[in-house]
Amino acid sequence: MNKKQNFLHGAALLAMATAIVKIIGAFYKIPLNMIIGEQGFGYFNTAYNIYAVLLMISTAGLPIAMSRLISQAHSVGNYNQVRRVYATSRGIFLGLGAVSSALMMIFAHQLAAFQKQPDAWAAIFCLAPSAFLMCIMSTFRGFFQGQGDMRPTSNSQILEAVFKLFVGLALAYLIMKQTGSVGLAAGGAILGVTVSCLVSSIYLYAQLRPAYREMPTGGGETKTYRRTAKELLAIAVPITIGSAGLQVLTLVETNLYMGQLLTANGMSQNTADITKGIYDMCFTVFNMPCAFMVPITTSVLPAITALLTTKNFEGAKATEESAARITGLISLPCAVGLSILATPVISLLGGYTGENLILAGKILAILGVNIFFYATIQYTNVVLQSHGYAHIPVINTLLCGGVKLAVVYVLVGNPQIGIVGAPIGMALCYLCIGVMNLIAINRVVPHKPRILRNLLRPALPAVLMGVVVYGAYRLLIAVLGSGASRVLLCGIPVGVGVLTYLVCVVLCKAISREDCLLLPKGDKISKILRL
Repeated sequence: MNKKQNFLHGAALLAMATAIVKIIGAFYKIPLNMIIGEQGFGYFNTAYNIYAVLLMISTAGLPIAMSRLISQAHSVGNYNQVRRVYATSRGIFLGLGAVSSALMMIFAHQLAAFQKQPDAWAAIFCLAPSAFLMCIMSTFRGFFQGQGDMRPTSNSQILEAVFKLFVGLALAYLIMKQTGSVGLAAGGAILGVTVSCLVSSIYLYAQLRPAYREMPTGGGETKTYRRTAKELLAIAVPITIGSAGLQVLTLVETNLYMGQLLTANGMSQNTADITKGIYDMCFTVFNMPCAFMVPITTSVLPAITALLTTKNFEGAKATEESAARITGLISLPCAVGLSILATPVISLLGGYTGENLILAGKILAILGVNIFFYATIQYTNVVLQSHGYAHIPVINTLLCGGVKLAVVYVLVGNPQIGIVGAPIGMALCYLCIGVMNLIAINRVVPHKPRILRNLLRPALPAVLMGVVVYGAYRLLIAVLGSGASRVLLCGIPVGVGVLTYLVCVVLCKAISREDCLLLPKGDKISKILRL
């Protein structure tokens, strides 16, 4: 099986796991929002935002660097160097994870106060051990992903989601029932995340031990720990700076818009907390389709790296173009569909009514557009990283992040716009980063992949799907009324949209038989679609 096939099979495997995880996640966050309310959900996400910053510092760049170096060594059969990269990465990961967890535990109250949500301290404290456990998991996953084996990562993600669902909801419900404290209940929900990370770490370790022992020896030069660490950090540091910088900007952004809601908009602390909770719920829905971009980027990085290492430049270009096509096929219909069905979707998933529903619908409609911009950024980042230009996405991200903060501050400070200014600022930021990344690829990559042509290949099918979806939704409103079942008002247009999109993709030839043959059961898929 060639590298392009390995990439697509790995991406398909991770995509299936992601679908399962997201379904489980919906069963987790939707009832969680009902148990602890918008205010508690805001505390939950405040803890997650702080956790994300420390996690980015610990794990954003190193897994990518680890995967790339392992892929390089594995592609030429240098198994001793594979072991050396793993051992070096493990030492760095453990140190960073320990520091991150300690910071969250020690400064839980201060971090909550900085986010202008002092009652979120319990959630921050309970989430702290997860930073250390995620570092351990990243080491194990990087070992497998660098060799193109996505199964342990997929299985561990599903296991993690299942335990988070049952433990997190149970603790949130019990604590809320016993104490009535929204802050403590949010902490209980977060504790379920920590438990799930522990279970997933144990599973990955059990998978790693036999794989590590059975790996052949020899195959080439084994570099020193010092040299290996330098190579890891040379790749990881720029990526980490960019990722952590973006997360820091997110924290600053939260501080800015919460401050503007409290001062310029004249809201009380309770009203501002609820408004933030609505925004966080919309952002959770936005993250669901965005998560399907991760399998593509996770799989394509080692695949491109291996092809470049063996100087198969045409193969690398073909893999990059395949990844662009799949990115467009997934992200464009999600962006169009979520923007059009924002109100019925958030009504079903968030349970909102009245003014809260109107606000949530506006926020989610703008976030829907961002799905395509986000997908473009993730894809172009990986292309640049694979070719050794990891610093370029960092510069682009930080420059555009500054613009985002300025836009959010101004727009949210306008009472007529309010919290809706936050997703607008994000849209401008993501659009600028994507454009700058595309310009950089055209400038620095020798064998230039045709990115825009492949990304936008399914644009017409997505637009046609959008027209049909909108028509189906308006027809249901006219026939059944706006007070009809939320499941019907959301489910029927989504089902019609999926069928319409599949038909249009085939008729417009947005997917080829060659693409299908590179996917699991591709021959059957191509026959069904008559390609």
